[in-house]
Amino acid sequence: MVIDLKRCVGCNACTVACKSENGTPPNIFFTKVFEQVAGQYPIVKKKFIPVLCNHCLDAPCVRVCPTGATHKREDGIVLVDYDKCIGCKACVVACPYNNRTLMPKEKLKEGHFKGYLTSYELTKYKKFQEGVVVKCTFCYERVEQGQEPSCVNTCPAEARVFGDLHDPESKVSRLIRQRGGMQPMSEANTDPSVYYLE
Repeated sequence: MVIDLKRCVGCNACTVACKSENGTPPNIFFTKVFEQVAGQYPIVKKKFIPVLCNHCLDAPCVRVCPTGATHKREDGIVLVDYDKCIGCKACVVACPYNNRTLMPKEKLKEGHFKGYLTSYELTKYKKFQEGVVVKCTFCYERVEQGQEPSCVNTCPAEARVFGDLHDPESKVSRLIRQRGGMQPMSEANTDPSVYYLE
């Protein structure tokens, strides 16, 4: 994925789309948008920085997982097998980007909420398990159907571009070459699959 910071307007449509697609419980986000303010009055500039799991090619979360729950598919997408995850949080500690969340106990139960769960929540929550680590999946179900991740599909400013990094003629590869795409925290040596354009 390539994220064009010049195009991002901080509308959080990606955050809402991700929430809707994945049906995550309150306070659990797979993608967020941070704000950064630079300069001094009266010349001040605001920049928006969307963040998500970087699906690193050399993912430390995969290396440290004691059960093999965190694994990488052939296409590079890093996923968590909830049936294998024991909630030890080794991957949470290993991730230099802080993009993993432990699903707290009791989080998915009806009694946890003041009121009731909607039919939408009851349906979406079924795929989650308590006490395991959750994260962005690059909407792999959509990708398998030839669609883009929900955050990419929804972005009104077209600040996100999704494609094959290994294809030198793909739009993402061309953008990275032409505009000098940068990986977040390259000093961590994780080789992220998410690039930023400034």
